[in-house]
Amino acid sequence: MYKQLLDNLSGAVLMLDRDRCLQYLNPAGEMLFDVSARRVQGESVVTLIRDHSEFYDVLSDVYESGHSFTRREAHLLLFHGREIAADYSVTPLVGEHNGSLLVEILPRDRLVRIGREEESRAQQEATRGLIRGLAHEIKNPLGGIRGAAQLLERALPDRSLEDYTQVIIGEADRLQNLVDRMLGPRNLLDKQPLNIHQILERIYNLVSAETGGSVELLRDYDPSIPNLEADEEQLIQAVLNVVRNSVQALLESNTESPRIVLRTRAIRQFTLGNERHRLVCQLVISDNGPGVPDKLKETLFFPMISGRAEGTGLGLSIAQSIIHQHRGLIECQSQPGHTDFIIYFPLDNERA
Repeated sequence: MYKQLLDNLSGAVLMLDRDRCLQYLNPAGEMLFDVSARRVQGESVVTLIRDHSEFYDVLSDVYESGHSFTRREAHLLLFHGREIAADYSVTPLVGEHNGSLLVEILPRDRLVRIGREEESRAQQEATRGLIRGLAHEIKNPLGGIRGAAQLLERALPDRSLEDYTQVIIGEADRLQNLVDRMLGPRNLLDKQPLNIHQILERIYNLVSAETGGSVELLRDYDPSIPNLEADEEQLIQAVLNVVRNSVQALLESNTESPRIVLRTRAIRQFTLGNERHRLVCQLVISDNGPGVPDKLKETLFFPMISGRAEGTGLGLSIAQSIIHQHRGLIECQSQPGHTDFIIYFPLDNERA
């Protein structure tokens, strides 16, 4: 019973014996340290957390004093080189496990990111509402302009003047198409059980044909991911918009050996918005391009924001809208030479 409770906690839980060797690691701990509990069982805690004398001093003090200790906003260097900000507690155990220590680690960076995600989502929803309202106001006069140009064309005494009316009609149609894209997907979701890898294979084949081999596409799939409930066509559009954005960044920057990696992983006990889910599908679209400019990072998913002169700034905004409709999340982590677009989809229909 207690193991089941620990397995469902969002924080990493470790049980160490007298020699600071690992006796138990819950699923959240496996995700944090990116290891299998079975592989590291019996190994020293040094295999998980390194070069942190204060942490080891705390373990010794708790063991000797028999009193619990809690540290807020500590910085821990994990064995694979990633540093995290975290709160951790160390509790001495008694009875059957006398001499053992129970360590709970709660990463702070994810909590901070959840707050930023909620703030960003609210800002983007407000911006999208403004854009949609503006788009509706533009649509009505556009129809009138196009209709008037058609009537004028019929009444022209000189057929050579039709070139001018065709310009008006063509530009009205172009603006109409832009406004329709600003409004985003209007169809209700037709959710069906889908395998995310079937979606990615269609995108892989399509982008491979479009690029003609000028961009290397790699796949790194987790076959254990179960089906998710999604609208196939809209999901293809969302992910394809993100992949094409990466392709354009690579080609326009003349990146040497341009490469995109499509990676999937199953993530346990993950929070999306204000909901915590037992299982989430993580899709990472990585490229080795120039990275997102700092001035665009905070507004990257806003409508009409683009780093390209000829871009409309709608591709990522539409992708985000579709992903949000699927109760998912998209975020970007970028630095020169490496950019990750990370998409999360819930794989359960209930809160954890």
